Amino acid sequence: MGSARTFGRRPGTLGATLLAGAVAVSGGCAAVAIGTAAAAPIPALPGGAPDFLGTPAVAQPIPGVPAVPQHPGLAPNGDSGIHGDGWMSDTYTRPGPLGHNTRVDSLLLGDECGSLTFDHAGRIVATCPGLHPGLFLIDPATMTVLGSTPLPGRGTAELLKPGAFSSFGGGAYFYLDNQDRAVVGANDGHVRVYAETPAADGFTLEHDYDLTGSLRAGESLNSVLPDSTGRLWFVARTDGLVGTLDPETGAVQVIRLGDGAEGEIENSFAVGVEGDVYIATNRELLRFDAGPGGEPAITWRVTYANSGQHKPGQVDDGTGTTPTVLPGGYVAITDNADPMNVVVYRTAPDAARREVCSVPVFAKSAGNTENSLIGAGNSLIVENNYGYSGPDATLGGKTTTPGFARIDIDPDGNGCHRVWSNDVVAAPSVVAKLSLATGLIYTYTKGSEVTDPWYWTALDFRTGNLVWQRKSGSGPLYNNNYAGIALGPDGAAYLGVLGGLISLRDN
Repeated sequence: MGSARTFGRRPGTLGATLLAGAVAVSGGCAAVAIGTAAAAPIPALPGGAPDFLGTPAVAQPIPGVPAVPQHPGLAPNGDSGIHGDGWMSDTYTRPGPLGHNTRVDSLLLGDECGSLTFDHAGRIVATCPGLHPGLFLIDPATMTVLGSTPLPGRGTAELLKPGAFSSFGGGAYFYLDNQDRAVVGANDGHVRVYAETPAADGFTLEHDYDLTGSLRAGESLNSVLPDSTGRLWFVARTDGLVGTLDPETGAVQVIRLGDGAEGEIENSFAVGVEGDVYIATNRELLRFDAGPGGEPAITWRVTYANSGQHKPGQVDDGTGTTPTVLPGGYVAITDNADPMNVVVYRTAPDAARREVCSVPVFAKSAGNTENSLIGAGNSLIVENNYGYSGPDATLGGKTTTPGFARIDIDPDGNGCHRVWSNDVVAAPSVVAKLSLATGLIYTYTKGSEVTDPWYWTALDFRTGNLVWQRKSGSGPLYNNNYAGIALGPDGAAYLGVLGGLISLRDN
């Protein structure tokens, strides 16, 4: 979402019914108890699926991985957005659960908190798009809402129209800045900056930048991020809109990359610490740097392999990944070939040979991803989302095509190789995470029992083997539907699901 998507695409008749039912159960965000330990948990279907499978892990830290540079405009690495940092690495230096005497908790909201960040005090700051979109401040220890503010939404009628759930703008991506402010590109074409109240019981609107003069009718913002100078960059899905915003003057400058699928931007983007910005369209990967007047300027662009197929489980016929930057001057995406490839490029403006490698993953006509790659040093982790067309695809014991793989860049930088593949674990749509402290990849998987159990799942980074699974709950309200896992400063794991928010911690 690669990224994270919001929380489904077109839901279909049954999917729409489930989403409406989630709101009916909770009464919507307006019914959420604020600042009270009496918050309701997400209801689960009864069933006989086991609570725990496998063996608790012993931490096996991964040494020698270069640190992701701290972006000056973002909250500390791991805390700033759905992919954790400016490089979109999805990698944490801190630990997650090891599977010892685990405890699961949930918070019923009726909207899915798909993008999670953490402020300086360890509180969760989350956008929860859906029928009642909002920005939430949540106590992770008690799983209670401390405060919230509504975000512009599209309304129930719009959300239930065909195709409405394939739009991932309007706050699905947001970031927390270096002052604990949430910066949100909203559905109404405004970029809003929210500061926490002094009492940490909600938010105040600090800035409101109106970009509607640069957008076309019906266009909404996909994502907003700062470059290393503090300039804001933004993208919109239609016709490849890329723009810059000077937060001091409000000056906006935009370009468009092409009409229709040629320029469509589905995901977020990555930002480096030298002004570099990496954006993928349905056909190309591009590096941008600001021009002399602060305008978006293309430094280089490369066309990736594309079969032209809109595969089951894809939003469209392009890459499903937000670009991932790696140390050593590399950036990686997946293409849309068949079979799909993990592709690595050199970031340098003057590179004599742009492509480092293109390595096929998953079987022909049975592989794609709609989530960003995990990047750790010279290693990349990719998951298979083939067959996830929305909540209906995982009902009644159904699940999606399994698959994880690790691809490493060769030490000489002239190629890549597959380290392992796992063809057992099926993670329909989660943004998985890696902890360098535990050596575990944290993902979220679906059981095949008719009661539809969902599992927190840990894989071994070194081997790809399944280590353990812990049931979070059963039924459609426990479907994460493109939300991303977050590892908190408290060592717990958090994830948005259709019913709200869930957590897992060791006791």
